[in-house]
Amino acid sequence: MTTPETSTATTVAARAHARAQHGRVVECMPQLPPPEGTLWAETVAGGNYTHLAVPAGTELTLTDTEGDACAHLLLYVTGRPWERLNAADTVKVQWNAYLGAGSLLLSDQGRVLATLVEDTSGRHDALTGTSAAARNTARYGDGSAHGPSPAGRELFKLAAAKQGLTPRDLPPAVSFFRGVRAEPDGTLTPTGAAGPGARVTLRAEQPLTVLIANTAHPLDPRPGYRCTPLAVRAVPGRPTAPGDPLRTATPEAHRAFLNTDAANSATLEAR
Repeated sequence: MTTPETSTATTVAARAHARAQHGRVVECMPQLPPPEGTLWAETVAGGNYTHLAVPAGTELTLTDTEGDACAHLLLYVTGRPWERLNAADTVKVQWNAYLGAGSLLLSDQGRVLATLVEDTSGRHDALTGTSAAARNTARYGDGSAHGPSPAGRELFKLAAAKQGLTPRDLPPAVSFFRGVRAEPDGTLTPTGAAGPGARVTLRAEQPLTVLIANTAHPLDPRPGYRCTPLAVRAVPGRPTAPGDPLRTATPEAHRAFLNTDAANSATLEAR
């Protein structure tokens, strides 16, 4: 029951209630200001999303704190949003359907958006994409962004709008911390999670706009909607430098980095 002290029925009472929350800290929220030496630090609740633009070289670490997070990720070149993550090219150009340390996240221009420089999980998915409202409604009874079982695409719509993007700008995502295996007949079999504390670190090879939806994987076989918090931390760094073995690990990686270098040089000259 609402008491006179907690009533928000009037503007004055609502203001007093809002101001009383100042300084309150909860588990799932951004840290403002971020810790020293950090560009971004946030814990994203299960069924929620976040977004940020980061400079080239930024190292973005995602941590599955309790073992049931699923970080669906989209990347765009900041200022050039038509160049975005292409999950299909990420897989086929590298001849590998499974993401891990050393994998590159590629755009459809054959350029590197981010390099996966650390992976303690080994349970990821570049094949399925995120969940849709119709599927979550059929499985859980509700797939809306603000419902109890939000779909990844609905959360991405909200994150995209806050970065000046529209639903037409949403390609298939890659997912971290919930794995799948492709069977010989093409069936995708879930392989679950690595457990609490698993993490991945991505290095931005260009200035990136990052969208993350932390929501249940669409192939999660469990009957109930399960998704736990995701820790996100970004620190300054430098893009992968010439001479780094990652740049020449494969002929395809070498070409992708050369394409990226050319685009970055052209951008600097245009300025």
